[in-house]
Amino acid sequence: MDARIFHNPQCSTSRTTLQRLRDAGVEPEVVQYLKTPPSRDELAQMISAAGLTPSQAVRRREKLFAELSLADADDAALLDAMAENPRLIERPFVVTPKGTRLARPVETVDEIL
Repeated sequence: MDARIFHNPQCSTSRTTLQRLRDAGVEPEVVQYLKTPPSRDELAQMISAAGLTPSQAVRRREKLFAELSLADADDAALLDAMAENPRLIERPFVVTPKGTRLARPVETVDEIL
């Protein structure tokens, strides 16, 4: 199975999701998205494929969210901000041939295994 996880090794949810994939016999491509962020278009496609809006895929608790005054931003502005500042991307996104999910909660990834 070709799988990819947009991973932040500092995040416990991301680490747990990666282990859940491996426990299911899946060795995903691990993309450390803070080092290798997706393009704006890739991000938009991933969010859409997961059935989410940019508003649902942004890390509102990230300090930068408030610093950039994004609380009232529209989807286009949120996508721009996430593309420019990958710390704002909620994590982890997992992509498999069966679909794309934001693994929050972690069990959500089971839907695409």
